[in-house]
Amino acid sequence: MEKLLVLYSSRNGQTQKIIDAMQGEFEGYDVEIADLHEPLRKNLSKYDKVLIGASIRYGKFHPGLYNFINIHSEQLAAADASFFCVCLTARKPEKAVPENNAYIKKFLQKSRWRPRNIAVFAGALKYSEYTWWQARLIQMIMKMTGGSTDTSQDLEFTDWDKVKEFAKLVARNKYE
Repeated sequence: MEKLLVLYSSRNGQTQKIIDAMQGEFEGYDVEIADLHEPLRKNLSKYDKVLIGASIRYGKFHPGLYNFINIHSEQLAAADASFFCVCLTARKPEKAVPENNAYIKKFLQKSRWRPRNIAVFAGALKYSEYTWWQARLIQMIMKMTGGSTDTSQDLEFTDWDKVKEFAKLVARNKYE
């Protein structure tokens, strides 16, 4: 059975929720999931495929993502490796395409790694989980970008069909 390593960087749990939704598309794989925020020592050459998912917070990926990629850049380059980003800007259709997404563009400029497949998914706006200051900051950002400023409700923007389609793409044999 082929082995798939799924690594994630999640702040409020939406990236992890997306990975959970993908799992049904990984039939035929021995799937190992690991949090990039935990100490991680992996020999990526032991896996047939690698998938990394990371969220954006306040316009940035977690520094641990870049640390992992820098340490494992050669193994990632040799691997059948894919990447997805979770961000609120992807709630707008034109920003949900990797070629049009500023965070993906910045990621590719900063990173030595060139993933085989790349996707962008809209995240969730979880006002109920933010501190008062976080809610005000995000509310200000949302106002500037035309998003919801109603702090009385949480909103989920993730397109679950798009998530499953990307998971199917990742799971395909590399010689198809």
